[in-house]
Amino acid sequence: MTEEDTEWRVDAGTTAITEIQGAIEACVKLSGMPDLTLSFMNPRLLDDVSFHPCVWFRRRESERVLSLIPADGKSTLMTYRVSSQNLVAIPVYVKQNINFFETGSCGRLDITIGPKQTMGKTVEDLKVSIHMPKAVLNANLTATQGNYTYDFATKVLVWDIGKLKPQKLPNLRGSLSMQTGIPKPEENPSLNIDLKIQQLAISGLKVNRLDTHAEKYEPFKGVKYVTKTGKFQVRT
Repeated sequence: MTEEDTEWRVDAGTTAITEIQGAIEACVKLSGMPDLTLSFMNPRLLDDVSFHPCVWFRRRESERVLSLIPADGKSTLMTYRVSSQNLVAIPVYVKQNINFFETGSCGRLDITIGPKQTMGKTVEDLKVSIHMPKAVLNANLTATQGNYTYDFATKVLVWDIGKLKPQKLPNLRGSLSMQTGIPKPEENPSLNIDLKIQQLAISGLKVNRLDTHAEKYEPFKGVKYVTKTGKFQVRT
């Protein structure tokens, strides 16, 4: 399984930081001493690659073709990084408008999220967390999809969307109750977004071939991909 944890930071609509920490996880149940050869598509995307001790031959660093006698059970064959020097697409876009009024004791919030670069895959476990200023007492909002909670003690608003449905984009909007007698917050809060996409490596890395040598049997081979957010922050 190829698992990639992504980090994005978007400032005022412009991507400021993007990085991927990835791993090739193996679950091996083979008899004997099979010699495996593993190759990849787009291997030049990778930086800072490290290998499991069972990987004994690496054909030319630019190709990342690995030969290994795998350990039984689960192990991490390889870890890697994809830096901001490479183009890493953000899978969703965020339209947000948070205002705190100079007069009165209220503010307004309006957030919409939609798919952007998902390669036809479904965005799952989508969640938005906002650490509100101390002056925000409560939130009276309406969510077109999912549910929201506001913790008065920690000042954290959490909007749990779940699966992103492109047919009707999720929206959260409404009013924010503010403590009177306190100046308007100088900055709007950042949005922290969590998501997961099955069967997609957002970096573009793919396993090309997995060949078995030194044994006569033909094993079952399967590859799964998953992209998760390690840190996805949208600033205004």
